[in-house]
Amino acid sequence: MKVRYHYVLTGRVQGVGFRWKATHLAESLGITGWVRNEWDGSVEMELQGEEELQDRMLADFRRDRYIEIDRVERTKIEVLEDERYFDVRF
Repeated sequence: MKVRYHYVLTGRVQGVGFRWKATHLAESLGITGWVRNEWDGSVEMELQGEEELQDRMLADFRRDRYIEIDRVERTKIEVLEDERYFDVRF
């Protein structure tokens, strides 16, 4: 079942290839949505796809030797039926 979550991640998440890795993982897992850096050093993203695949994506981030996630805020939001891609937002 497709679900959509809004995430805010803090820690060492900027300047470590996070957005590139998010794009690669999302495309390989069939997840749509977007990711962007925030002015406060956090990363914000919305992921849409199966919850299990989203959990796998987050687990892959945690295994990365450069990315260090200290905190994840996750809020369930409405699914966007017409979304087809994963984008990096600026």
